[in-house]
Amino acid sequence: MSEFPTGVSVVTALDDGQPRGMTCSSVCSVTIKPPTLLVCLRAASPTLDAVQRSGTFAVNLLHGKAQPTAELFASGDPDRFDIVKWVLPEPAGGPHLPEDAHTVADCRVSHTRSVGEHVVVFGEIFGITPATADPPLLYGRRQFATWADATP
Repeated sequence: MSEFPTGVSVVTALDDGQPRGMTCSSVCSVTIKPPTLLVCLRAASPTLDAVQRSGTFAVNLLHGKAQPTAELFASGDPDRFDIVKWVLPEPAGGPHLPEDAHTVADCRVSHTRSVGEHVVVFGEIFGITPATADPPLLYGRRQFATWADATP
């Protein structure tokens, strides 16, 4: 699968008021009506626990300059939310990372499905932030990259 480049996001949720989050490259658009995304989260993840308890989550699609944030949230560092700026606008599915996100989708959990050591979480989008001008961060071939501007 390393030959298949994909966008990089940080999936976030609140767990009894405490922010939780993890880097996730397994994000996919499912349908337009209703607007739905899916994310694949490790079954043992505290972020998955928070998503399941709260019933909501945010998908922070990272911009091309946010590689350090992607690496931080992949590391499991317990202080990650002390290191990056985050906000919780109303309404929100989970914490937003305004300095690192290209765009953010706020979702309500509509379905879950266990597959192997992961859980596929389907989320109906109830809010989305406007995209920034920064191109999104990509990951493939075990390296980060940005989307080059496509000019005709």
